Amino acid sequence: MNASWDFIPWHAAAGGLVIGGAVTLLLLFNGRIAGISGIMGGLYRMQKGDMSWRIAFIAGLVLSAVIWQFFFVLPEIQIRTHYVLLALAGLLVGYGTRLGSGCTSGHGICGLSRLSPRSLVATAIFMMTGFITVYVVRHVLMI
Repeated sequence: MNASWDFIPWHAAAGGLVIGGAVTLLLLFNGRIAGISGIMGGLYRMQKGDMSWRIAFIAGLVLSAVIWQFFFVLPEIQIRTHYVLLALAGLLVGYGTRLGSGCTSGHGICGLSRLSPRSLVATAIFMMTGFITVYVVRHVLMI
């Protein structure tokens, strides 16, 4: 996958502020941690009174990209790998999310901001696994 775009620092800062604001509001008003895997997983459990905020949160994720494209150009994304590898990668990420009791957003954003030692270890493992995977796939297997 390749995304070609120029890095603009204020875009990153604005994105960080929006993410931080959303995470803070969800915690303050709902008492929930904004881990995307947990939010999505809760949609499959169908508990009464628990669906509306989950749907609103996911809709906000999707709508943010739609709104962004009215003001700025979205990067062109080209997938340069086989779809079987993408499916395998998705399954492995899902397995790792289950194994780590959360995803990068739950541990990396919410957990680290709460100074959770467990989230620090989980985020370090997520990142190291990603670094090693990219190295092996690109430089050893040359896929």
